[in-house]
Amino acid sequence: MSDPLTQAVKKEAHRLGFVLAGITTPDPPPHWSTYERWLAAGRHASMAYLGDERARARRADPRRILPECRAILVLAVPYPDPKTALSAKKPNPHGRISAYAWGDDYHLVLPKRLKALAAFIESVVGRAVPNRWYTDTGPVLERDLAQRAGLGWIGKNTNLINPKHGSYFLLAEILLGVALEPDPPFAADHCGTCTRCIEACPTQAILPDRTLDARRCISYLTIELKDEIPPDLRPLLGEWVFGCDVCQSVCPWNRFATTDADPAFAPRPNVPRPNLLDELSLTPQDFNRKFKDSPVKRAKRRGYLRNVAVALGNTGDPTAIPALKKALDDPEPLVREHAAWALKRIGNGE
Repeated sequence: MSDPLTQAVKKEAHRLGFVLAGITTPDPPPHWSTYERWLAAGRHASMAYLGDERARARRADPRRILPECRAILVLAVPYPDPKTALSAKKPNPHGRISAYAWGDDYHLVLPKRLKALAAFIESVVGRAVPNRWYTDTGPVLERDLAQRAGLGWIGKNTNLINPKHGSYFLLAEILLGVALEPDPPFAADHCGTCTRCIEACPTQAILPDRTLDARRCISYLTIELKDEIPPDLRPLLGEWVFGCDVCQSVCPWNRFATTDADPAFAPRPNVPRPNLLDELSLTPQDFNRKFKDSPVKRAKRRGYLRNVAVALGNTGDPTAIPALKKALDDPEPLVREHAAWALKRIGNGE
């Protein structure tokens, strides 16, 4: 890398907490046809926004987002390794929350850094630079761009994996109307013959073609799905009440990753392994207070308590019966229905 501007931009990105920073061109993403087939198969479930015609056109060509785009800066910031909080045995029924959601919501944290980085670029260039930035919110194929920017390869579990940092990181990107020196794409595939993620997925949501059937994915079922969880999948959710880390936890590349998590995503008290009995009694005010500025708010109280009820049913612990019976009077029908299912599951010992 010889371009002084590119060097300065990456240095500033690292200073802002991005452990990975790569540059790619605004050309169409290499796996666009795979994404189209995925949509056609209905594997995006109820996430209709993914198939929106205007958004699809933008995902197919980043220049539809920013016509002046000459480079795309792709960034990654690390969050905690889930084994740091899930190893200790706890009394009473406890649930699991995906590690990226233990701390502050990245949708609130990263935009400030992206804005600061865009302002830095303008200060170095000495003029206004057309830009658009996203972190899991824009019509771009983030992992495709990240792979082409040299950040890693897309693993069999569909996550982007970096050989030094594993996959416990969040992605963000800035489309820029200024030329930067592109990095070579990450061409190697280090998954080899390993199929641990496919075999470990509790709901068999990971498909052989490196795509995911969201209709069966625990993260989708506990976060994006707003209605009832299909009864046949409920027993497979185990203790997960928001998201899932299984396919990453079994990945050998995460076993050797040593990157420290960004302080913004450090675990909040009683979040990584929430006491399910306490959670089921959360009032709307309690829920909003506990998960203020947290990704968990995305599920809303009714979705979160729905998940908690299912997790309690899956524990088979009879001490949960009083709390579940109380939940039969919850104002939310979604919570009542799943509490009734949990009571039946515990009572029948299924």
